[in-house]
Amino acid sequence: MSYNGWTNYATWRINLEIFDGLDLSDDFPDKPSLSEAADWCREYVVYHLEEVGKGLAFDYAMAFISDVNWHEIAQHLINEASYPTPDGD
Repeated sequence: MSYNGWTNYATWRINLEIFDGLDLSDDFPDKPSLSEAADWCREYVVYHLEEVGKGLAFDYAMAFISDVNWHEIAQHLINEASYPTPDGD
C-alpha cells in the first residue's frame, strides 16, 4: 500500500521529517550511486537516533525505520540534488 506517492508511511514520514530540503550534493560532490546514497540515508538516520539515546524509544524508532524504503528516498534525493545535467546545465 502506498502513502502520498511513497512506498509506505515510514518512507514518506522519514523523507518529510529528516530529508526534506536536504541537498545531497552538499555531502556528495559527485553524484553517488543509488546504493551509496541509500546506505548514507540509513546511516544518517541511525546516527541521529543514536545521538538521542538508547532504550525503549530508540528500539521503537529502529523498528519504525526498518520499514523505510531507503532506495526510494535516495533516488528522490539524487533527482532533486544540484548536480549538473549531462548537457552541462
